[in-house]
Amino acid sequence: VQLQAFGGGLVQTGRSLRLSCAASGSISGIYVMGWYRQAPENERELVARITGGGSTNYAHSVKGRFAISRDNAKNTVYLQMDSLKPEDTAAYYCHVRKRNRDRYWGQGTQVTVSS
Repeated sequence: VQLQAFGGGLVQTGRSLRLSCAASGSISGIYVMGWYRQAPENERELVARITGGGSTNYAHSVKGRFAISRDNAKNTVYLQMDSLKPEDTAAYYCHVRKRNRDRYWGQGTQVTVSS
């Protein structure tokens, strides 16, 4: 599975960004799609994930500000990030898990929020 992420950038506090990640290759069996992030000197942490049935989970720090969605026909997952804060600054990584529990990571896309 190859994951191609788009949409990172530099924005001011309070603004919005939308990340997208398209899966290709051996996509059969993909069940969970999601986003993790990692700031310098921090561990990688879950931001949000969504199952094939549409169930979602969010990190407490982004609830109410971020929204995850997916287009199963396009094998694409999106992360709408609103009301961005400087502490959201990190490299964001797309992640998928298949039903057989195989996991795949995309390349990071940098999100920088200036104060």
